[in-house]
Amino acid sequence: MKVHERISSYIKACGLKQYVIAKKAGYEHKRFSAMMTGRKRITGEDIELICRALNVSANEFIKPEEIETKVG
Repeated sequence: MKVHERISSYIKACGLKQYVIAKKAGYEHKRFSAMMTGRKRITGEDIELICRALNVSANEFIKPEEIETKVG
């Protein structure tokens, strides 16, 4: 399952509305919806803002083995 799918599933499982989370995270609903459907890439900064809006840790959606590292 991809990060956007995990976030979207979490929002649904908690009975929350995407537009409410979008507003709390500082996004227009259209952009947030595009992120939640995979049409727009989610950055680390996006994840941070979304997690703050949801009041959860990024570990809820990102597994350590999925983090890309860039070497020199």
